[in-house]
Amino acid sequence: MTSKTDLSSFNNSWYKPGGAVKRLLWYFVNACFFRSAFPFNKIKIGLLRMFGARIGSGVILKPHINIKYPWKLRVGNHVWIGEEVWIDNLAEVVIGDHCCLSQGAFLLCGNHDYSKSAFDLVIGSIHLEEGTWIGAKSVVCPGVTCHSHAVLAVNSVATKNLDSYSVYQGNPAVKVRERQIKS
Repeated sequence: MTSKTDLSSFNNSWYKPGGAVKRLLWYFVNACFFRSAFPFNKIKIGLLRMFGARIGSGVILKPHINIKYPWKLRVGNHVWIGEEVWIDNLAEVVIGDHCCLSQGAFLLCGNHDYSKSAFDLVIGSIHLEEGTWIGAKSVVCPGVTCHSHAVLAVNSVATKNLDSYSVYQGNPAVKVRERQIKS
């Protein structure tokens, strides 16, 4: 017998991302300063730190980015986060030093278990190790680690961990070559 999806029984009461007031305040700060064309990088970094993010030095935050919960975000030194990047960090996101998230990249920490009738929420952290480059319009899925200097090419989807110094492409992303970095 085949069961059916029953969204009326969905229950994620176990998930506690932070207090209601904190989330509400962040919603408005995110809308006014991050999802907008607001250009002042240092102010945005200060706001992220006020809400619990750990942000290194030399970080560049372009306009129109969306960060779900800054208190679940760690960003290393000299990181570039491009226009329209969405960090949907229902779980911890760690971005190492010298990483680049190009325009429209999407770090997706949550999904749903399609095998359960209630479509249960599933979360997983994302780790981008030093020197990782996430190409424009690419997606990193829950639980993925992009190891040191990995590249996820434009419009690709990482559903599994990416090896160090490797270039991945496609949906799902597969390794297409080694990454060679010239001085």
